[in-house]
Amino acid sequence: MVERLTPAEGVHVTPWPALSLFRADSPSVPTCAIYEPSLGLALQGAKQILLGQQSFVHQPASYLVTSVDVPVSSQVLHASKAEPCLCLTYRLDVARVREMLPDVSANRPGSGSAPGISLSALDGGLLDPLLRLVRLLDSPRDLAVLGPLIEHELLYRLLTGEQGARLAQIATSGSQSHQVSRAIEWLRRHYDETLRIDELAARVNMSASSLHHHFRSITAMSPLQYQKQLRLHEARRLLLADQCDVATAAHRVGYESPSQFSREYSRQFGSPPLRDVSRLRLAEVAG
Repeated sequence: MVERLTPAEGVHVTPWPALSLFRADSPSVPTCAIYEPSLGLALQGAKQILLGQQSFVHQPASYLVTSVDVPVSSQVLHASKAEPCLCLTYRLDVARVREMLPDVSANRPGSGSAPGISLSALDGGLLDPLLRLVRLLDSPRDLAVLGPLIEHELLYRLLTGEQGARLAQIATSGSQSHQVSRAIEWLRRHYDETLRIDELAARVNMSASSLHHHFRSITAMSPLQYQKQLRLHEARRLLLADQCDVATAAHRVGYESPSQFSREYSRQFGSPPLRDVSRLRLAEVAG
């Protein structure tokens, strides 16, 4: 079904906003992206995802849960025209997860901070509602009525499964993981501002040392490194959209020095800004 719904390579939106589909007909080079809180399912082929020094190989019979926004490097490992890499992503609404917690006997979150990405073995209880949701994509009227019910079941299956404690940890007010998620949310909105760790820690009711420790446990990087990733991703988006030149993009995302921006951009994406953007545009045309 997903192969039929993805006639071309790339990400495909669906009539259900939280659900997107992905197809690749060949292996790819590593690309940088920001993964939002989501459930990922590999149906065919395989992808490698790097979070800091942690590596995850996402392939069939496993599901991937991203509990917070994290900058990653991803790469399609196995794909061909005969057997394309096919993936399904369901975006998670953490507020809805929080609303369900009182009514669900999920594993209670521990005191530590779990990584922002984790893989688990897929079981039928989770696969079944996803399968029904995909089937409904061809029936818009049925989808409007039954979609919310399936979505509720899907969240229930997640919360009562192996990843339930991690999701509960992020959604539980007052937990260290929830405090880090609030820090991440602030950074996403204010990435272009000067970062003062003491002030950020105070915003989320943590000490600076505790914020550093738990932030790194979840995202595999420090708050400052995380902010840098956000800035570079946004600058790349601006340049690809042809909204400004390199110096203006650097300024918009918070860099005072265009030369420093270009150096850090090259380290992140493998080539200087204009060369990188030209390569991406050529690849898009070729695709």
